Amino acid sequence: MEYSKLRIDTIDGVALVTINSPRTMNALNSEVLAELYDAFTELDADSSVRAIVLTGAGEKAFVAGADIKEMSAMSSLEGHRFGKAGQRVMLLLEKITKPVIAAVNGYALGGGLELALGCDFIYASENARFAFPEVTLGIIPGFGGTQNLPRLIGRGRASELIFTGKMITAAKACEWGIVNEIFEAGELLVKAMESARAIASVGSLAVCYSKDAIVNGLNMSKEDGFRYEASLFGVLFSSEDQKEGMSAFAQKRKAEFKGK
Repeated sequence: MEYSKLRIDTIDGVALVTINSPRTMNALNSEVLAELYDAFTELDADSSVRAIVLTGAGEKAFVAGADIKEMSAMSSLEGHRFGKAGQRVMLLLEKITKPVIAAVNGYALGGGLELALGCDFIYASENARFAFPEVTLGIIPGFGGTQNLPRLIGRGRASELIFTGKMITAAKACEWGIVNEIFEAGELLVKAMESARAIASVGSLAVCYSKDAIVNGLNMSKEDGFRYEASLFGVLFSSEDQKEGMSAFAQKRKAEFKGK
């Protein structure tokens, strides 16, 4: 499928998805959200893709936020629908079987921060900045931010960011547990792709089930989560990948996983 707002490059089992609207600092409008949904759906169905890296074009922004110009003319009903369209993308990022790494190369504000939070983990460049400025516009985060951020860093720090609208550095975001690791700007994509290739080189079914256990387990009690983990653990023993992985270990050779 062809996309006007996205660029997708695939190599070594890794898809690099770039939001390609640098003039608007990669702002999320209805068209971009629709393309993101279609692209991630397509990549999830592509058996040659085992991991995904998501970034923004240009040096200034990952995603500077949702498109304020578009939002400013919306009615209440249109605003609700726009929020649901954004949430649909964030929920899809959780549901797809492929891990998604956000490579935040600049501003990740509002919807941009929500998009990064929807990914499985975040790497950031030293010049990355994070904020939920929605309250300065008279609204709240509408693409899942009020739900994902407290689950990640706790109610207190999430409330501070959301209530004040203040911007934090990559270093502070890493200290608070929003970001996994910080790199120099020129190293960011290299490191993100390295991690994605490492993911792509192991058993894809095992990675898929690991993501399933993490995402769904967070919404369960610990006891239910343990039961769910055990069921997924057991199912994998019927896979060809499990047989190959353990045989390769015993034979001291590199496993050749097929995702079956």
